[in-house]
Amino acid sequence: MSSKKTIDAVLLKKMFLSAAKSLDSKKEWINDLNVFPVPDGDTGTNMTMTIMSAVSEVNKIADSDLNMESLCKAISTGSLRGARGNSGVILSQLLRGFTRVVKHNEEIDLQTLVKSLESATETAYKAVMKPKEGTVLTVARGISEKAVELQSSGVTDMGVFLEKVLSHGKKVLAHTPDLLPVLKEAGVVDSGGQGLIVAMEGAFDCYLGKEIDLTFGVASGDFKEGAAPMPSMAEISAVNESLSRKKGKDSISTADIKFGYCTEFIIQLNHPFTDEEEDSIKEYLLSIGDSLVCVSDDELCKIHVHTNHPGSAFEKGLEFGSLIRMKVDNMREEHSDVVERDEAARNMTAEDLRREVKGSVEGAQVNPLTKEVSAPGKKKDEPRKPYGFISVVAGSGLENIFKELGADRIISGGQTMNPSTDDMLSAVEEINADTIFILPNNKNIIMAANQARDLTEDKKVIVIPSKTVPQGITAIINFSPDASAEENEAAMVDSMKGVKSGSITYAVRDTSIDGQEIHKDDIMGIGDKGLLAVGQEISQTTVDTIESLIDDSSELISIYYGNGVEPDDAGKISELLGKKYPMMDVVLQEGSQPVYYYIVSVE
Repeated sequence: MSSKKTIDAVLLKKMFLSAAKSLDSKKEWINDLNVFPVPDGDTGTNMTMTIMSAVSEVNKIADSDLNMESLCKAISTGSLRGARGNSGVILSQLLRGFTRVVKHNEEIDLQTLVKSLESATETAYKAVMKPKEGTVLTVARGISEKAVELQSSGVTDMGVFLEKVLSHGKKVLAHTPDLLPVLKEAGVVDSGGQGLIVAMEGAFDCYLGKEIDLTFGVASGDFKEGAAPMPSMAEISAVNESLSRKKGKDSISTADIKFGYCTEFIIQLNHPFTDEEEDSIKEYLLSIGDSLVCVSDDELCKIHVHTNHPGSAFEKGLEFGSLIRMKVDNMREEHSDVVERDEAARNMTAEDLRREVKGSVEGAQVNPLTKEVSAPGKKKDEPRKPYGFISVVAGSGLENIFKELGADRIISGGQTMNPSTDDMLSAVEEINADTIFILPNNKNIIMAANQARDLTEDKKVIVIPSKTVPQGITAIINFSPDASAEENEAAMVDSMKGVKSGSITYAVRDTSIDGQEIHKDDIMGIGDKGLLAVGQEISQTTVDTIESLIDDSSELISIYYGNGVEPDDAGKISELLGKKYPMMDVVLQEGSQPVYYYIVSVE
């Protein structure tokens, strides 16, 4: 056991990087602890991308500038802005609370460590509107309570203290299924709590002096395809033919596309790429995709790749710096446009890259979200309007619906790809309005939206807590430009109460939920509060799901069909329901969403 009595900034930096390394190495295992056996387990990925954002900030600190204050600022700011998903936001708040105490000390002794752990727990609990026990919050509280107990009992050895705190945290984690019955039924512990323990194990290993590679390069084994799954409807349909680079845009068929998402982003590099680093990121991206273009200079690197795993590509980029200009397009929906962009990417030079980022292409400004180019001064000259809207959604059909309803900015995301707080902040910055409403449209994105709201100073941001796409659509429909911000908020939130939502996908493993046995590849209908239907056939399970939502007051059925679903199959479901429920309106629309065959609602 180590005999170190205090932790200085140098050691804390190493422990933090080791925590991030540990989390990164086990993110897939954490993802698999999803209660519902759906292809969207992303807790491990969200926590990893959150902490990697902080790693990028930490690695920017020069050795000569490293002290406790600069380190804590980098950890807190990086994790807050990079937070993704509820688990990522809670992790960022734990780090924020911890560093709030630590930053005032040149070294961390036991007394300071106890206070910082208490502060971490308190800050995280305050960030959650309705804290639920049996989650990562429970694990964090158990850790801080054990820290206080050990201090009171007279433990003075730092190594013994850390070992006992970690051991107790593992016991609390093992107890989470007893606090959340859904965990016990699914046979898993809380995934966020597991992520916290994994991070602490990494930090403790570093404290003990174990040899740990903290360079965040590509390790052997990282090249396994599917390392951070981003399943799509195309994968469900087993579309496995390669996209030929030689075909012109008129000859492209969606059946030719093996990798479904054209993914682009720019890395603001922590330091100039070494030859080994550039080779490693290229090798990794080619292991999960094709059509790779990598253009870089000393400060920037532009990545263009076709992949089924955009989240994995983004996560790899975060190892080398912070990300801007993130863009993902579904090539099966927009293949003609993508071909043109492929050609532009292949012809890009380092000088083109510098001009793009600096927004100086003929004096134009580049929208970091949409990549649209506007004339210089356009944003400044536009009159400031009273209201603006940001919607988070995945799928070109759903994007078009929100745009037609008045959304100013669409952030591409949802299940499997939760946008970060920084993504929200960038979208807020792009809208010239006094009050901006954010529609997260996913319960796992609401906390990141709230965090963006709290970090915005020059505009009023209101988060409408839409947990599903149908709720978000209903909310924006009930917006009135003549009403006040407060009146609109109340009206939109109230309108969502009458929306019952469901989503249809497939099971990725055997499990038991809500008293029903589920087997791998079964089709499931999942509602706002749990499982609604299970079957072996998509259309019938979709009908069963919708019918479980209908009651005597129901008037409207909405159906949004996903990427890979044939319009004729969706039309048959709509026709069947229309005949069976002639007094109800049935609306069928193309959503093009990944992961879910259908998203449905009843109002």
